[in-house]
Amino acid sequence: MTYSMDVIPEVEGVFDEGTNTITYIVKDPDSDHCAIIDSVMDIDYAAGRITTDAADGLIAHIRERGLTLDWIIETHVHADHLSAAPYLQQELGGKIGVGSKIMVIQETFGKVFNEGTEFQRDGSQFDALFEDGDTYQVGKMTCRAIATPGHTPACMVHVVGNAAFVGDTLFMPDGGSARADFPGGDAGELYDSIQKVLALPDEMRLFMCHDYGPNGRAIAWETTVAEQRAENIHVGGGKTREEFIKFRTERDAQLAVPKLIIPALQVNMRAGNVPTDENGNPVLKVPVNGL
Repeated sequence: MTYSMDVIPEVEGVFDEGTNTITYIVKDPDSDHCAIIDSVMDIDYAAGRITTDAADGLIAHIRERGLTLDWIIETHVHADHLSAAPYLQQELGGKIGVGSKIMVIQETFGKVFNEGTEFQRDGSQFDALFEDGDTYQVGKMTCRAIATPGHTPACMVHVVGNAAFVGDTLFMPDGGSARADFPGGDAGELYDSIQKVLALPDEMRLFMCHDYGPNGRAIAWETTVAEQRAENIHVGGGKTREEFIKFRTERDAQLAVPKLIIPALQVNMRAGNVPTDENGNPVLKVPVNGL
C-alpha cells in the first residue's frame, strides 16, 4: 500500500493533564478543513459532575482560526476518559467516526451494564463505522483507517498524509504498548496490529493518544515508525510474538483498573452521549463485581 508522504498535515496536540490524553486538531495544509481526534470531556467522578472546559478550549481555538470541522474521530472506545464528540458536533458540526467493531464493544458492555433493549448495539450512535482500509476526506486530504485490534476490538490507526494517529496501540518508545486484558482484548492480536504500524514508512510521524512521562521525562507524543521499530521497549529490536505475549500477559495482571473505566465505557460506547433514566436525566450505573 502506498501512502501520500508528501501531504504534511498541520497537527496540534492538546494535553489533558487529568487523563494524560492528547487530543489532536489535524488541519489540511491546502484548506481550512480539519479533524479532531480523541477529544476529552471533563468529569469529576466523585462529585458526579461533567463539564466542558477541555472541549470549550478546542472549540474556541477552531473558531479563532476560522476552521471547518469535517470529522470527529475516535481511535477506539476509551476506558480512561470521556469523549466530547457530541458536544463538539453540536457546536462545530462534523461527523463522528469509529471502527465498525464498536458493535462488539456495545454487545459486551451492554451486558456488563445491564442495558435494556432501548440501547442500540448496531453502532447507530455514530455517523460512520470504518472497516479496515476505509478512506474519508478532511478537506483535500484522503485519510485511511487501519484496523489494529488487541487493546480493544474496535481500535484503529488513522493515517493522514505523513502522520498516523495510533490511539492506544503504541505509546512512546520508552512507554511501550497498551494493555490487552480488557474484554475483547488479545495480546497476540495487539502484537500483530503493532507490526502493521511498524510496516508503515520509516519517516511516518506517529502520534500517541497517551503519555505518562516515564522516569520523570517531559510529556511527549510524537515519534516515528523508525524510532518505534528500533527503540520501543516492548516490541522494538525484533522482539518475537511469543516474547511479547508472555510479557504483556504478565504485565497486565499487575495493572490496576483505570479509574474512569465505569463512566467512560458507558458514555463512549454511546459516541460520547451520557445515558439517561426514564425521565431523561443523565445517570451512570456502577455494576458491582462486573468488570
